[in-house]
Amino acid sequence: MPVGEICNRDVIILQRDNTILEAAKLMRQHHVGDVVVVEERGGVRVPVGIVTDRDLVVEIMATELDQTVITVGDIMVQELATAKDSTGVFETIQYMRSKAVRRLPIVDENGALVGILALDDLLELLSEELLAIAKLVRHQREKETNRRQ
Repeated sequence: MPVGEICNRDVIILQRDNTILEAAKLMRQHHVGDVVVVEERGGVRVPVGIVTDRDLVVEIMATELDQTVITVGDIMVQELATAKDSTGVFETIQYMRSKAVRRLPIVDENGALVGILALDDLLELLSEELLAIAKLVRHQREKETNRRQ
């Protein structure tokens, strides 16, 4: 299954020059743990960075920096890991593990942002699949038991 089918298409985005305070307010308003920083390139929004709630706490709050002057461009992760929407789920999981990221912007063939995939999304998907397998095993056991009675 390609990750484009399971990623969250409702991505909270900002530009590099938006403040950290704006990012924090958006995260709170939308109940998310990150914002994706984008640039317009040829009419498409291309992800260039990401800022997480942890970044805000560790980089800004803990160091008592001014949230109204620091921009998301100042603290965003510069080497952004992304995955194409056609990439398979398990390949994406391996990639996220190798890059040690919990959130991964998903892009189309042109590099345009189409969604975001979080570790939580993957855990939900995998737990549903495991539950389906467990039900299958239980059903087969019950079927065999009923046949032998």
